[in-house]
Amino acid sequence: MELLQEMSELLQKGKAKKVKALVQQALDEGVDPKEILNEGLLSGMMIIGGKFKNNEVFVPEVLVAARAMNAGLSILEPKLVEVGNEPVGRAVIGTVQGDLHDIGKNLVCMMFKGAGFEVCDLGVDVSSDAFIDKAEEMHADVIGMSALLSTTMCQMQACIDRLKERGLREKYIVMIGGAPVTDDFARQIGADYYTPDAASAAETARSVVLEKKSA
Repeated sequence: MELLQEMSELLQKGKAKKVKALVQQALDEGVDPKEILNEGLLSGMMIIGGKFKNNEVFVPEVLVAARAMNAGLSILEPKLVEVGNEPVGRAVIGTVQGDLHDIGKNLVCMMFKGAGFEVCDLGVDVSSDAFIDKAEEMHADVIGMSALLSTTMCQMQACIDRLKERGLREKYIVMIGGAPVTDDFARQIGADYYTPDAASAAETARSVVLEKKSA
């Protein structure tokens, strides 16, 4: 549908006001809210995510696209609730205790929203129990932890240990990332997935959660 294609393209350019107006126009014309979400907003955000992963666009472009997506969602969300739209999954995301860096974590949150997740952004300096309590409260599928300091990476291990202590380790897909984090480290601490960038994190989470739900 041309309208949704245009919406996707404008979102990629970060034209928030125009995206918002097109969402309203599509709703007025009786387009299914789920179709607007998937074919208009999420498709545009996934394209930006792919370009970001390939270094074709950079953080500022992602931020303006995400702002345009959020502008469209502000009008669309009440309608999605009305039609009972279920998110792909739910994710709790934050920067670990002792670490105050948030740019990478913010990008991951945006990409997860762009992949169709309901996201709870816990912010920075998040304790292990805060991750777990919120995941339990919102029936999350994914716990995503970010660290930008080598000195705070150990908090990722602490959260996984705490999940085991509380008998909840098998319940969640644990994903980690951040500048000092590696695949080897993820294996070492027993995390499920490490991804090198925000777009890969969202793609991986989406495919794993969909696979788990269809199993």
